Amino acid sequence: MNAAFPASVFQLDNGLTLIHQEIPTTPVVVADVWVRAGAHLEKEPCFGMAHFLEHMIFKGTATLAPGVFDQKIENRGGVTNAATSHDYAHYSLTTAAVHLEDTLPHLGELLLNAAIPEDEFSRERDVVLEEIRQAHDDPDWIGFHALISSVYQHHPYGRSVLGSEQELMQQSPEIMRCFHRNHYQPENMTVVIVGGIAEESAVKLVSRTFVDFGDRVARPVPEALRASPELRSGSQSETGWAHTGDRCCDCPEKKEVTPVIAGIRRQELHLPRLEQARLLMAWTGPGVEQLCTSYGLDLLSVLLAEGRTSRLVRDLREEQQLVQGICSNFSLQRDASLFTITAWLEPENVERVESLIRLHLNDLISNPISEQELTRCQRLLCNDYAFSTETPNQLAGLYGYYNTIAQAELAVTYPWQIQSYSAKKLQELAQEYLSPNHYAVTVLKPC
Repeated sequence: MNAAFPASVFQLDNGLTLIHQEIPTTPVVVADVWVRAGAHLEKEPCFGMAHFLEHMIFKGTATLAPGVFDQKIENRGGVTNAATSHDYAHYSLTTAAVHLEDTLPHLGELLLNAAIPEDEFSRERDVVLEEIRQAHDDPDWIGFHALISSVYQHHPYGRSVLGSEQELMQQSPEIMRCFHRNHYQPENMTVVIVGGIAEESAVKLVSRTFVDFGDRVARPVPEALRASPELRSGSQSETGWAHTGDRCCDCPEKKEVTPVIAGIRRQELHLPRLEQARLLMAWTGPGVEQLCTSYGLDLLSVLLAEGRTSRLVRDLREEQQLVQGICSNFSLQRDASLFTITAWLEPENVERVESLIRLHLNDLISNPISEQELTRCQRLLCNDYAFSTETPNQLAGLYGYYNTIAQAELAVTYPWQIQSYSAKKLQELAQEYLSPNHYAVTVLKPC
């Protein structure tokens, strides 16, 4: 049976969602703010805007000078962090429970009322440009982004979240303010409070902090609504994935095409100072509208390349010693997820290893999966889930992520979904999504 969702879900009158879970035994509180303002909302020439804005959020407001927020957090022993992906922007604050009332309002002020001053804009752009240059010195980053560009040819997931140097130089404070006004609205935000704070205090604090205009009241989300299978993640149009956000800077709307890989898309890059070749292979999977299927692809990823007894690791690394390392990964994304196999190896072994991986996929598709193998995969994933839900930081991140791309309550169904898979059902999933004849492949070799 599905586990009961251990947190409370509220909604403010202005549309903001609050998720709260009290852990009385800890003096720490984590406040996570998740915003549906990721890179997939960017329109040309705004590429890289979402990540750049993440930097600029901390540069103050009309009433909060740059650096004051960081100083207040550090003086109280707190920690802040932020990240941007294609699907979200995420801001995290960890502090002692007694200091949350003094610190969370400042984070809310930054998120809702970012000033984006021109002098700070120019200085911070140099920081982001250096981040881009460093990324382009990393062969694994280069390989992965070449791969996703090949996979998601007509979808925002094919672009780097960082943007390019040329794209960043075209941006201006006013364009960024436009993007901020359009997307950093309460109805696009989920605030997660986990730790040593009671529900009533958390609700009052968040209601005061994220006020828009006038007094706002937090209302519990009805059980029937929270249990609804409908996911708040956009809709699929006949021609592709429909864009659900407002336009930025009056840029023209574009239809986004569902990523489908026909045949084998191959590219080979030659990089200087590269000591080991890389073989990267990718398949697309469904997004959050088919979460159960996505969980099955998690199982297949473990079956293929997690642990010494997994199929690819045992054969290609342990027995034949054709690769230095090999791993598989499944990344759940809102629109279309990504399944990858990556190997580090000598250049002369690339073609043979790719051929052997295809043979393993053929075997997976054609022959039954043993119950012993399935049980191992289920045990590993359920253990990983248990270990990743032990701290307030982990729980806040889990709830916020799921509520941003789908629905918070689904976060706790993961172990049950994993355990529900049969060997036959898993094999059918491999037949549908892991074709040895339809995938993208990127090879990196030394010059």
